[in-house]
Amino acid sequence: MNYLRRRLSDSSFVANLPNGYMMDLQSGPRPTPPSSTSNPASPATERRTPPSLPPQVPASGSALVAVAEPKILLVIDDLHTDWAKYFRGKKLNGEYDIRVEQAEFSEINLASYMNTGCMIDMQAIRGGTKVVRSFKPDFVLIRQHAYSMTPGEDFRSLVIGLQYGGVASINSLLSIYNFCSKPWVFSHMVKLYHSLGPEKFPLNEQTFYPNHTQMVTTPTFPVVVKMGHAHAGIGKIKVENELDFQDITSVVALARTYATSEPYVLSKYDIRIQKIGNNYKAYMRTSISGNWKANTGSAMLEQIAMTDRYRLWVDSCAEMFGGLDICAVKAVHGKDGNDYIIEVMDSSMPLIGEHVEEDRQLITDLVIKKMCSVLLGINTPQPSAVKVNLFHLHSRVNTHMCVRSAGGHRSGSGSPSQSAQGSPQRARSANTSPSQAFQPGPIPPPAATGPGSQKQPPQLNKSQSLTNTFTETLKGNATDDEAKAETIRSLRQSFASLFSD
Repeated sequence: MNYLRRRLSDSSFVANLPNGYMMDLQSGPRPTPPSSTSNPASPATERRTPPSLPPQVPASGSALVAVAEPKILLVIDDLHTDWAKYFRGKKLNGEYDIRVEQAEFSEINLASYMNTGCMIDMQAIRGGTKVVRSFKPDFVLIRQHAYSMTPGEDFRSLVIGLQYGGVASINSLLSIYNFCSKPWVFSHMVKLYHSLGPEKFPLNEQTFYPNHTQMVTTPTFPVVVKMGHAHAGIGKIKVENELDFQDITSVVALARTYATSEPYVLSKYDIRIQKIGNNYKAYMRTSISGNWKANTGSAMLEQIAMTDRYRLWVDSCAEMFGGLDICAVKAVHGKDGNDYIIEVMDSSMPLIGEHVEEDRQLITDLVIKKMCSVLLGINTPQPSAVKVNLFHLHSRVNTHMCVRSAGGHRSGSGSPSQSAQGSPQRARSANTSPSQAFQPGPIPPPAATGPGSQKQPPQLNKSQSLTNTFTETLKGNATDDEAKAETIRSLRQSFASLFSD
């Protein structure tokens, strides 16, 4: 206290106190006026916040959200398909628009940077007008061959540039680059042949020659010689004898390329099994013009039923190079009744048959799903999986109803392998898949009664059995969608009532 008295009696100390300080101590606290040393508000701040009102802070969730920049999808394809119309009006996660830039390999160039990615320069003619654009793609769909032996059609450097710039794609750029050499792809099919066996994966026998000097081994005639990396029947020659084989050797020497030879299969029809995401289709093509190349000249094309055998072929090939989102397997069914797998195609495969529009829509949905996963980190569930399981259950219900009406007797049925070796069954639906072709098991015999009978496991009633079957089919495909769950519950009740006595 003595110290305070001495300080307050010091005139220099009191003089340095703020004005009115001693009065404030006597009269109690009062509102402090604005400091004279504070910075004046800017005109923009004064306009936003009136002096008489406190600053308004937007509540959580009510702040203005900037419009999301559209994601750019580069589609490398010819102009026969307008991919922009398939993506029109579609969004990623309901937030990002998709801007489609379509061009052929020959119409683009690029530069890729380690830190800033890939920049595309496009120069194309559209409707007689030259279009020049530069953009940075977020994703690429490749529907065109990246390499051909035709002069000026080697675009592998562009694939390297896209990979260098870290652009995600369907199919993967790794697989696109690997598919630039058909013998390289065939060598991976040879691995499948040895791992699965010739019964499950009947790959046609093939011999590879790195150059013409090695074409000295006398093959069994007739054979098909394929020169280098060719498509659509080009560069394939049927050789009937040793003299013709020597002539082809000289042609291979002139072309300075590798070659392969394989036994000629007397074909009854060609088979093509395609896979787009989780959708499968199988086709049979029969030559009408009589050309030994079924894809040359006139041919009749029919969609046939998928089998487990066909699905194994395409699913095994789809595991190549880290996974193929889009692929197709080509095979020949010989007049000897055997199948011979000859080739696998990637995302550049042509779309055939009566369901081309559907296949394009499937590719569109697959691209959107992949873009959401890669660009936004959102993995959307596959709706087709639920549809397949519902169809699976519907088939089981129909089967049980037929058994009940027939007094429990079931007519015999052939195995999938038998239908594959014989004439293929015509497909009834564009989306037929092996999982949809439900094969009911045998009906268990009635429980024996009497003192000598063995103890039987507890029998479930019809509704419990149907519920358990339905639960098993949906295992691993559960979602949080309440609407689907309600539908499932309703179906259980409806189907259970069908079997009530």
